[in-house]
Formats: sequence, C-alpha cells, structure tokens
Amino acid sequence: MHMTGTILAGGENTRIPLLKGYIEINGKRIIDSSVSLMRNIFDRVVISTNMPELYFYCGAPMIGDIVKQRGPLTGIFSVLSGTGADAIFVSACDMPFIKPELIKHIVNKYTSGLKEWDAAIPVFEGKPQPLLGVYSRKILGAIEKRLKKEQRGLRDMLTDLHVLYIKEDEVRAIDPDGRSFVNINTMKDYERVISVSV
Repeated sequence: MHMTGTILAGGENTRIPLLKGYIEINGKRIIDSSVSLMRNIFDRVVISTNMPELYFYCGAPMIGDIVKQRGPLTGIFSVLSGTGADAIFVSACDMPFIKPELIKHIVNKYTSGLKEWDAAIPVFEGKPQPLLGVYSRKILGAIEKRLKKEQRGLRDMLTDLHVLYIKEDEVRAIDPDGRSFVNINTMKDYERVISVSV
C-alpha cells in the first residue's frame, strides 16, 4: 500500500494573527517539526497549502486546493486526487506535540485489519479526532458529494464512511494526556502551549 504523509497548512488563520505553521515551539517552527516527523514514517510527504511561497524552503511537494471551498475536507480531497496514493495520513500544521508512536499505531491498525476501511481515526475525550488519521482514496466520491452541497465539516463526513475508530484506551496507552491532539487556533491556545512547551 502506498500511503502519503500529509500536512494540512491551508488554514485561513482567521482567529489568530500568526501564521500557524511558523509558530515556534522550543525554537523550531511547527511546520518544520511536522515535516521531519512525517519523513521519519512515510516515504512521501506533501504539504497541502494555497500559499506555496511560504513553504518552498521545506523541500516537500505542495498541493493546492482544486476546488474553491476552504477547509480540511478540501485539502484532503485535493491531496487524494493529486497524489494517486492509496491512502493518506493527515495531520494539521498547528499540532506541535504529535507522538510518532501514535501515528504508527493508527497506520498499523489501518493496514493490518482484515477489513478495508475508508478511514482510521483516533478517539480522545469521547470524540473522533479527524485531523490526525488515515483517509482512503475510496472516499473521493463521498467528499465530492459533500463539497458540492457546501458541507465542509470533516467530523460530519465520518458518518458517511466505514471508519475504523482507534479506541480511546489504546490512544491513552500511547499518549495519556492527548498531547498529540493539541492545536493552536487562538491566541489563548498559543499562550497556553507556549507556557507548557518547555
């Protein structure tokens, strides 16, 4: 199976006056840490972005949105369409503490199952965490239908799919505090992350 590591960096940054991928945690930009992390796990890593000039220096292929709607669903659709990968592993560019062991666990569960899944998504605090998971090429049609109806919710789309949910106790065995799911959407998030990152 050909799986591509994918970093979603197409966010509009409407709630924070900083470019999220450029935020530095312990002296390193989140986007740089994410690219490095993904390269240690996947043979191919791409960045989903509509601002390629910001990420050329990362040395990773970049894919822009192929439909006009913004949001992670569009990024996933564009990368699945553009790479030809059987599946992609997705993370967001504003998640600074992703544990590689958790990525590997999600991927292993997806690839070693007897069933063919549309996606593999971890559960934390009782909720699916769709910005850290595997998406199959088979879901292109389902995404396209939703985008045509301007339904952009990633979590909502999971109800249409055959999803392997990674149980919360498995997730907590690897990442007890759920640090992998911490993301920076607001200045309050940023200040909280900065205060505990060292």
